Amino acid sequence: MWEVGVDEAGRGPVLGPLVVAACAIPSSDIPMLIEMGVKDSKDLSAKRRHELELWFEGQSSKRGWKKSLVICTPQRIDMALQSDGLNWLEVRAFGESIIGLEIETSLNITNDACDVNAERFTQRISNQLPSWPWLDSNMNSFHKADENFAIVSMASILAKEERDRCIQHLANEVGQSIGSGYPSDPNTKNALHLLIDNDGMHNDVRWGWATATRFWSNNCRGDPPVRGQSSTVQQSLFDHDDASIS
Repeated sequence: MWEVGVDEAGRGPVLGPLVVAACAIPSSDIPMLIEMGVKDSKDLSAKRRHELELWFEGQSSKRGWKKSLVICTPQRIDMALQSDGLNWLEVRAFGESIIGLEIETSLNITNDACDVNAERFTQRISNQLPSWPWLDSNMNSFHKADENFAIVSMASILAKEERDRCIQHLANEVGQSIGSGYPSDPNTKNALHLLIDNDGMHNDVRWGWATATRFWSNNCRGDPPVRGQSSTVQQSLFDHDDASIS
């Protein structure tokens, strides 16, 4: 039996991608994660997260552990917000990450629920998987699964590490720290002028985020640029779908 954990990093930032990671290891190897001190990425230092990622990669070579990453670009996020919303984007990305493991038998899948209704989240993801239910397989979603299931904690680490690399790449491009990419981060706020000006918004900015449109309105001329549909449709989705977006 394979134990599979799925989690995301980067739902709320104004900069950079949303990353979903799925990882799979034999059930008999779960004690190895616990022995190594694998826990929710938010409870680990950057140094320790990186060490655990490297350790996982080493075990992948030795023991056949698997991972699958789905990187949702800011463009994809903006377009999702203008259609069926961020929750559905995460459903699709979770499904894509599970499919990317290329295992379709004997899986016990645990998702960190991104929906207030965890059972609904499970059902929606299962609908993304061809011919589900797979042989000898099951799926469950739980709130705070990244805190309570070591395999989901490992997925949270892999997702966070990949997103951090994307953010570092952007920081290298602009030549200064851009912080975490979250609107509340002072370094992120201080970097917005390098990424948003009268010529437009950088592709790594989530154009539809309120933080980005407010910065544009306060510092640039005309209406802010919009990916895809009209700003009227986009604002309606902000008002009614994901209140946490800022």
